[in-house]
Amino acid sequence: MGEQQHRSVLLAVTGLSPQVVTETLYALAQEKNPDAIPREVHLITTAEGAERARLMLLSESPGWFERLRRDWALPPIAFDETHIHVLRDGNGQPLRDVRTAQDNRAAADQIADWVRRLTEDEHSTLHVSLAGGRKTLGFFAGYALSLWGRSQDRLSHVLVSEPFESSWEFFYPTPYERVISVGPNRVADCAQAQVTLADIPFVRMRTGLPASLLQGQASFARAVQAAQGHIGPPCLVLNLARRTVVAHGQEVVLPPAELAFLAWFARRCQQRLDPLPRPADGVPEPAYAHAYLAEYQRIVGTMGMHDRVRNRLAQGMSRADFDERKSRLKNLLQSALGAAAQPYLVQGVGRRPQRFGLSLPPEAIHFAT
Repeated sequence: MGEQQHRSVLLAVTGLSPQVVTETLYALAQEKNPDAIPREVHLITTAEGAERARLMLLSESPGWFERLRRDWALPPIAFDETHIHVLRDGNGQPLRDVRTAQDNRAAADQIADWVRRLTEDEHSTLHVSLAGGRKTLGFFAGYALSLWGRSQDRLSHVLVSEPFESSWEFFYPTPYERVISVGPNRVADCAQAQVTLADIPFVRMRTGLPASLLQGQASFARAVQAAQGHIGPPCLVLNLARRTVVAHGQEVVLPPAELAFLAWFARRCQQRLDPLPRPADGVPEPAYAHAYLAEYQRIVGTMGMHDRVRNRLAQGMSRADFDERKSRLKNLLQSALGAAAQPYLVQGVGRRPQRFGLSLPPEAIHFAT
């Protein structure tokens, strides 16, 4: 089987100036690096912006997208009407403009989802252009790339020299003379224009996002909250009545068995008690079972306590029981929190024989009442 084909994508967020697409592609072509030229373009815009892009870039005339390719001998680039994505409001209706707080949230979520989707393929590269559209939309695109972007991804802003940057007739520098209007009683030759890219460094926070935000649709606000939790101080809140924990600002629902295990170690940490060794092989620990069952009963209540749970731990907590609860808790927290789960895991400390506990400071642990 051959190597997987590399996918190179340009994503532009535009308003009423679809020129951003042709200007960015032209600037990339001037870098004299074939790999810099994307083979696929996606455009996120409003309903009016989509219509302008269709008429100005993809129509037979003027058809500036294909004219750019011909003028500068660019390779085939996938870009048609299916690559123009219209932002929609909370009711699913196309947005003519982004003017309300609700429109802003809807736009942020959709931009974030497109960036997430376009960074799912590890063999792809994504180039995000911030040059077009309202400033808030460009911010959302750049921030989304900071959340989901990888080492191979790129963020840029296209710069166009005066007097061309404010002209509706300018799309890219032509390799021949083309005179356009650039203001009242003023004309200029497109061949004399200067178009360059300013690369924008950005912080990559992808490793701090939980798997659920990397693999499925998520709101922009939730992704920001997850990233903030990853870089902020650890804090664990256990709500036994709701059977949830809040770790780094993220609420996680846990089954009673795993929640009881975490609550047991959280309470020990709060009380500044020493970490515990695993039960010896073949020698169950009655004290471990007693402490664990006390937390389990707080969660499910006296009537909810199953006989099979009591019977399993009647002789004490075995090494297998201890390891199973610890492993399942780790898997659940890592699935929900990603790399941010680390401070909340029951983990071994010291040399063999290791002792197990939470590494959190006692003041970072709270039980909801």
